[in-house]
Amino acid sequence: MNSQQTLGTESVYKLLLKYSIPAIIGMMVNGLYNVVDRMFIGNIPGSGPLAITGLGVTMPIVTIILAFGMLIGLGTTTNISIKLGQGKKEEAQNLIGNAITLCIVIGSIITIIGLIFCDKILILFGASENTLVYAKAYINIILMGTIVSLLAFSLNHSIRADGSPKISAGIMIIGCITNIILDALFIFTFNMGIQGAAFATVISQTFTAILTMAYYLCGKSNLKFTKTSLKLNKKLVLGVFAIGLSPFSMQIAASMVQVISNHALKTYGGDLAIGAMTTISSIAMIFLMPIFGINQGSQPIIGFNYGAKQYNRAKKAYLASVTVATIILCIGAFIIQTFPEMIIGLFNKDEELMKISVEGIRIYLFMIPIIGISITGSNYIQSIGKAKIAMFLSLLRQVILLIPAILILPRFLQLKGVWLAQPISDFIATSITVIILVRELKSYKKASNDKEAYNKDIEDKNMNTELAIERDSEKLI
Repeated sequence: MNSQQTLGTESVYKLLLKYSIPAIIGMMVNGLYNVVDRMFIGNIPGSGPLAITGLGVTMPIVTIILAFGMLIGLGTTTNISIKLGQGKKEEAQNLIGNAITLCIVIGSIITIIGLIFCDKILILFGASENTLVYAKAYINIILMGTIVSLLAFSLNHSIRADGSPKISAGIMIIGCITNIILDALFIFTFNMGIQGAAFATVISQTFTAILTMAYYLCGKSNLKFTKTSLKLNKKLVLGVFAIGLSPFSMQIAASMVQVISNHALKTYGGDLAIGAMTTISSIAMIFLMPIFGINQGSQPIIGFNYGAKQYNRAKKAYLASVTVATIILCIGAFIIQTFPEMIIGLFNKDEELMKISVEGIRIYLFMIPIIGISITGSNYIQSIGKAKIAMFLSLLRQVILLIPAILILPRFLQLKGVWLAQPISDFIATSITVIILVRELKSYKKASNDKEAYNKDIEDKNMNTELAIERDSEKLI
């Protein structure tokens, strides 16, 4: 029995474990890159509070770089899978070379524009005279490593499509461990400050890019890299952009929200409020990464069973994923509300920053126990092929509701209004998601009843036909 068939027959709970655990590990490793950087930067002796604030100012730029990584990486990975499914191996191989060229071209453009207009961009994104020096020291180095960052992200994803998810995960773990070791070495041993964190990130990403390139160059891959594939193919590039556009747009929207949030935080809470938000978002990331992993694991299970009209199995997969997600987030909420000083202390122990962060995290993440419904719900709708509704639900919580809330609430509630914007957005988005989900799941009962009625009708017709044949036979006799 092949893996596709098991999606429709094996226990839903076993499948969810099988598919989700590797995805959760991958997401946690990915998230640790940013979280560990922020932990080390926030604890730089003397300048930690302003350094982590400077880092917070650079986050929109980092998010934009990630957006282009998703545009190329996810677009390439999906297209490779499609081409292989169609038996077009040569086109699948050409996508590897095209991805490398796109990374180099787009990465070079981002680096040049970023370095030329660095000061203006950082001030636009919320830097002040006090934090600009830290933000600039960090982002200049990150910008110079944009090409290797895009290569590491894009090619690592393509290794999964090539049929080697374990190698892909292994390379990510090696990169993350390298980043952690270099962070400690550069920041505290060599006293390089925030620049040390940036160098650690770029070097670890370079190492990851080299390992991914080695996978394709050393004969271990199913798809082989050729120099001729570096020449951009318009049809392949458009195919990559068509699929990568959705996650790219989501990240660009996230960057825009970060910019708006930074300005509101700076206006109503000063520089340290941006540092507090950087810490709070890092803590949120720790608890949200497993949820995104669960989403990745449940997606093929839900999609296959919905396509096979096994609606109960699709529903069961969703209910299992949302239950696990809610349990994880409830544990997270308990830790956050009960021990905020302890968890914030991992990032910074400055008294003033601690005070702002504690108040902020208790309000900002107040609704975290219920957002698993919203996150897994939009994933469920996407998994069953309703892309437009899924896109609406994804944007609802973090863009459509959040941006107006950030712009309006602080006018009346000052800094507390900035913190309240997220839980209010979470509550409304979750409520709307529940309504859409209930309607969707109720439709399966109607579909099942219609199917049963149809089958009964067919059985009745068959029975009547058999009786008619018997009667005709008796007359003939």
